[in-house]
Amino acid sequence: MNLELNGKLALVTGSTAGIGHAIAATLVREGAHVIVNGRTQDAVDRTVAELVAIGSGRVDGFAGDLGTEAAADAITKRFPNVEILINNLGIFEPKPFEEIPDADWRHFFDVNVLSGVRLARLYLPAMRQRNWGRIIFISSESGVHIPAEMVHYGVTKAAQIAAARGIAESVAGTAITVNSVLPGPTKSRGVIDFVAALPGSEGKTFAQFETEFFEKIRPTSLIKRFTTPEEIATMVAYVASPLSSATNGAALRVDGGVVKSAF
Repeated sequence: MNLELNGKLALVTGSTAGIGHAIAATLVREGAHVIVNGRTQDAVDRTVAELVAIGSGRVDGFAGDLGTEAAADAITKRFPNVEILINNLGIFEPKPFEEIPDADWRHFFDVNVLSGVRLARLYLPAMRQRNWGRIIFISSESGVHIPAEMVHYGVTKAAQIAAARGIAESVAGTAITVNSVLPGPTKSRGVIDFVAALPGSEGKTFAQFETEFFEKIRPTSLIKRFTTPEEIATMVAYVASPLSSATNGAALRVDGGVVKSAF
């Protein structure tokens, strides 16, 4: 299927590893002009070189923490005509609720929620002028089923879903769509670190942990395994394309069936 992404300018925040990297790679293969983002210049340069080699789309890079106002202002000045904004930047950390201080709550909100809200606010005027655009928040099934082991993360992911729906309402009647994509537990670099940090994980292989994780922690999963970043990226690429014009204000689950609901 031709997703009609050839030449479309897409920004994928937090795209030097994991889900963001897979999204950027998929868009490049579809011929999109992709802006890669990471916090360090070395990581960005390495990723740009990797992606240039795999697809027909143009690749640019921007090094900076897009959880800050300064970096958001800088990237919008350098790339003012972004047509597809994919808010993938995010952090998570397992921590007992009683041990999460106010500073952590503020930091998670700034990175997971405000970074995407800010970029959407900055890029929407140009999208309105063109009367076309795609804004996608990479949320999580944790925004629907708040995990006890990281309540602050789940709350921010729920906030992303709400923000996406509200922004979609604000552009009703235009050719701009705003959606959330909700991955389930995904085998990315961050999850491997997450596994190592959980109590009782010492000495276990990833395969052993994966089996126990879906037996005890996410037993509602229908696929009984971690999803791959590439499986998430396939959904995102479709939602980013002109073909998805009737999909708007939606929370689209790629969670392996973890959320035990048909709706």
